[in-house]
Amino acid sequence: MAVTVRTLENFVGGDWVASTGDNARAIVSPVTGETLAEAPDASIDDVDRAVAAARDAQPKWAALSAWERAKVCHAIAVLIEERREEFARELSLEQGKPYAAEALGDIDETAENFRIAAEDVKRMETAIIPSQDPDKRILTFRKPNGVYAGITPWNFPTLIPVELIAPGIAIGNTIVMKPSEWTPIAMANFVQIMADAGLPDGVVNVVYGAGDVGERLVTHPGVNGVGFVGSHGTAEKIVRAAGLKRSLIEASGNGPVVVCEDADLQRAAQGAVFGGFYCAGQVCCATERVLVHEGIHDSFLEEVVKVAEGWPLGDPFDDSTMVGPMNNEPTAQKMDLHLEDAVKQGANVVLGGSRASDRPTQLYYEPTVVTEVGIDTLINRQETFGPIVPLIRVNSDEEALAVANDSHLGLQAAVYTSSLKRAFRYIDNLRVGNVVVNDSTDYWEAHEPFGGASGTQSGWGRIGGRYTMLDMSDLKTVVLDVGGLD
Repeated sequence: MAVTVRTLENFVGGDWVASTGDNARAIVSPVTGETLAEAPDASIDDVDRAVAAARDAQPKWAALSAWERAKVCHAIAVLIEERREEFARELSLEQGKPYAAEALGDIDETAENFRIAAEDVKRMETAIIPSQDPDKRILTFRKPNGVYAGITPWNFPTLIPVELIAPGIAIGNTIVMKPSEWTPIAMANFVQIMADAGLPDGVVNVVYGAGDVGERLVTHPGVNGVGFVGSHGTAEKIVRAAGLKRSLIEASGNGPVVVCEDADLQRAAQGAVFGGFYCAGQVCCATERVLVHEGIHDSFLEEVVKVAEGWPLGDPFDDSTMVGPMNNEPTAQKMDLHLEDAVKQGANVVLGGSRASDRPTQLYYEPTVVTEVGIDTLINRQETFGPIVPLIRVNSDEEALAVANDSHLGLQAAVYTSSLKRAFRYIDNLRVGNVVVNDSTDYWEAHEPFGGASGTQSGWGRIGGRYTMLDMSDLKTVVLDVGGLD
């Protein structure tokens, strides 16, 4: 059956509005190779209208009580759940992730983020601070920043936007979203659900396009803050363009997994493989490199291969599929490049290592296990972002820490050990924002704070629950002199 090609429109002030931009791009499914939609590149006028709609809506939205905004967030969560299967199927077709193994869970967590925001905003207590003057009272309040530009990636095209949208609107901001140019359909479906659930016009607006549209948006004088999730290279450009605007940045990771000599090898193998292959490895906190103590390296490798063989590559709509296609050709080419470089420097491909030739597109990459990966390889130095579990030998905790920290990125790491003392040594010394002990680098919960460490290029601020609200609002201080008051 032929796919009906949609023509996407910007969503501005509660209405679908045709773009006035000159260019459009075909949105092609990585699953089938079929064109799913035509997406416009927003013009300067399109961006102006979207920001104006957000600015018009923001004072009225912020004036509602936290309970009123929470009610809308709960209504959105309900409607997401009602449309779960349809929403997830279109997500799989556009992004490539397995429907049963991943897409349904993404939609569930998308709804959960709205529920968390709805409840957290009711409990954003602030301090009353003692004053040295007995006639003074010092009060603090949380106030929304205003209008946010949200720029989000293609690997989780519903879940990551809502990590900004739900807490952002719950605290009283309005938002203009620019989704990835690779996955705009998910955002179109998502914003329609929000509108149908009763979100007031202008609170969330959407414009489409690539980096030039993002630049127009973040530099717009009507935008007060910028929320970005994506690569560190793009983050650098956005921060320079945004200047002194409020910003929340979650950028790349090169998540080291440390497997100590006292680790539970089966558990470590399961976690490393999950982190390597979930979402075809296209996760900012994926298993990018595994630092394995040389004393248990060979035994651990055996366990990894056993687990990896249970992650079949296939059609995302086959319930047995655990790994779907990669989303786009540039990312798949990076996987090619990193593997070629590692092999040239002495690495051994133990499992997979190439694209599958019997699939509808060239984006189906075999789940790959590589050992004897060198310190100077691209795999160790950069973010591969593909379905790979690369093993690097280390001979001590000192060497593992040195290799793990010798990186320009510092998002999330995992450590496998049976020693609490050793675990805390890594917790205290790994230069990352998050450390997971005895579970995958891909482990997260929607309400926990997640983000990069200072001194790295993984960003600042925290994604997750009330912590995002803190980053998307200002603390206003009021000094009240009660001496002259009735």
